[in-house]
Amino acid sequence: LSAYVCECVLLFFYLAHCAVADGAHTLTCALMLLNTDLHGHNIGKKMSCQQFISNLDGLNNGKDFPKDLLKVLYNSIKNEKLEWAVEEEELRKSLSELVEEQCEGGSKRVARVTDSSNPFIAIPILLNAVTYKHGVLTRKSHAEMDGKRTPRGRRGWKKFYAVLKGMILYLQKDEYKPDADLSEVDLKNAVRIHHALATRATDYSKRANVLKLKTSDWRVFLLQAPSEEEMMSWIFRINLVAALFSAPAFPAAIGSMKKFCRPILPSSSTRHSQEEQLVSHERQLKQMGVELEEHRKNQPAVDPKSREWEEYRLKEHYLTYEKTRYETYISLLQAKIRAETDDLEKIETSMMGSLFMDGRECLLRKTQSSPSIMDLSHEQNSVRPKKNTQTV
Repeated sequence: LSAYVCECVLLFFYLAHCAVADGAHTLTCALMLLNTDLHGHNIGKKMSCQQFISNLDGLNNGKDFPKDLLKVLYNSIKNEKLEWAVEEEELRKSLSELVEEQCEGGSKRVARVTDSSNPFIAIPILLNAVTYKHGVLTRKSHAEMDGKRTPRGRRGWKKFYAVLKGMILYLQKDEYKPDADLSEVDLKNAVRIHHALATRATDYSKRANVLKLKTSDWRVFLLQAPSEEEMMSWIFRINLVAALFSAPAFPAAIGSMKKFCRPILPSSSTRHSQEEQLVSHERQLKQMGVELEEHRKNQPAVDPKSREWEEYRLKEHYLTYEKTRYETYISLLQAKIRAETDDLEKIETSMMGSLFMDGRECLLRKTQSSPSIMDLSHEQNSVRPKKNTQTV
């Protein structure tokens, strides 16, 4: 049987027990990849049941698949191999076609960026999306997914030509050319900035003009710009694009587990207008404030070195960071709405002017604890408008 026929058989079987086609398609392709992982000729550690369940978190149309069902399916595939040969890349392509079909119009050029940490996720990206900024950046990988420190051999500084296009920051080896196709290496270096936050790297003093970019999955990159003006411009534009287009977070999961698990944030673009997006961010900020206040009222009454205290600190750090991120988004959106224009250059120039009026030193002290765009609008007295005028 071909991979296509096998996929259809599994899909229709699952649809008999599930009314949601997208979730069914996702699980179908996940089972095929699991079969390849458990019974293929790949060298290395096989995927565990817990890894299989974790990889599918939030992929059932924003919800989790029933764990009991996933355990049964895992053990079934483990004990009895599905008899067909299928290429992993073909599975990834099939899995992402559902998202690609939602792209409007046939003129949009689409490629896929696969997250190497999770083989079940391959996100289509629009190659002819709007370009918001481009220029030279030198990158250092500081932390991998979930904040785990990047291994020493992969922390070196590398120079790239950076292009902020749509909600993707492309890091290219060659100089930016608007009509040039991206290479496979360029796509692998791409960084998705949905729900990301860019700030001045105040805790890094070895190089000047360094910004810190923290992504939705808590990877951390240090990016050095040629000048302070360029650094602040990158911070402004990355945060504004993330604020404008990041889809609202899913409602928090409800469960009895005491261990803190950071929620998965959607990678799709919002369907809200900028006014609706502002309301959504304000709602999230209020919720984070309430949760943080409640969390601090319930400190563990045990040894500060215990696991309970570790979980407490992890959640407090997460809530504090999310509160800062939403404050940044709100300040930026408010500034954009007040500007009554979609011209990024005009908005940036206007914000730089207010920075000059309010003074720099006060802002720099404040950004160390709460780096928000409001801070940006009080700091940059030296940022010049960019030559490439783009609109949002």
